[in-house]
Amino acid sequence: MKLKNCIALAMLTTLTTVTGVTAAADQPIIGLITKTDTNPYFVKMKEGAQEAARSRGAKLLTASGKSDGDNAGQIAAIENMMAAGAKVILITPSDAKAIVPALKKARDQGVMVITLDSPTDPQTAADALFATDNFKAGVLVGQYAKAAFGDKPAKIATLDLFPGHPVGIQRHDGFLQGFGVKKGDPSIVCMQDSFGDQAKGQTAMENCLQKNPEINLVYTINEPAAAGAYKALKAAGKEKNVMIVSIDGGCDGVRNVKAGVITATSQQYPLRMASLGVDAGVDYIKTGKKVSGYVDTGVTLITDKKQKNIDSKDSAFGLSACWGKK
Repeated sequence: MKLKNCIALAMLTTLTTVTGVTAAADQPIIGLITKTDTNPYFVKMKEGAQEAARSRGAKLLTASGKSDGDNAGQIAAIENMMAAGAKVILITPSDAKAIVPALKKARDQGVMVITLDSPTDPQTAADALFATDNFKAGVLVGQYAKAAFGDKPAKIATLDLFPGHPVGIQRHDGFLQGFGVKKGDPSIVCMQDSFGDQAKGQTAMENCLQKNPEINLVYTINEPAAAGAYKALKAAGKEKNVMIVSIDGGCDGVRNVKAGVITATSQQYPLRMASLGVDAGVDYIKTGKKVSGYVDTGVTLITDKKQKNIDSKDSAFGLSACWGKK
């Protein structure tokens, strides 16, 4: 192995756990870069990539930022992986716009780039996107909530991600379409950013209750935010009269569906994203054929309170397919 490759791998270990250091001369080398290495969602994604790499005889290098939003850490990982011989980079971009120049540099050098879970801005900055249809995920929980409410007036709070993030926008807009309301509708009585965090979700819900204590429907960007919202509602003695719908499908979230904390959630599949990404990467390295465009990795509505004409699976199914600690 060339000296620069050895140095690159040494640098890579400061950001990540490397799956093996040496590779056979003809062994495909693929890099996986996630936003963090602690979120169960990305842990499951890494597991899917590792299993696919083993089955396809590929060498997988893995890295992550120090925290969600660490664009500099992801750029360093790209450079180190390229120096270590990676011909394919799979990445969940922390900053959809700021990562673009680094990806362009990689693609200009013949590296195929596949974004997982969330797109770059513009999406064409990567060769392909393997992800949940986040708009559809929002539509599903919106349609479910509308079916459950019927003609009952809704007072809606949305606990979103943060301004400008494409996943947050798609899920929010999908929920509104599914419920049948538009931005600015008077039924939307509060909109707060939760950053997908439980503590921030609790604070956001507290703020919404101060603004309008009659809220009876809460949409949250993900299940940690939903757990925070429930905690705030319970502290206010309102948890029994408010429906929470969310998106993720992690094991903790599905258990909250079973417990009645979350009424319905849209389940996504990070393991599938990663395994399909590795397969596409190996095929590119062996044949030169690139994938392109968007690949939908699926979404399923999970609830134990079925509604007429709404396709869903129960929490038992959700737990069989969830990610995180089972």
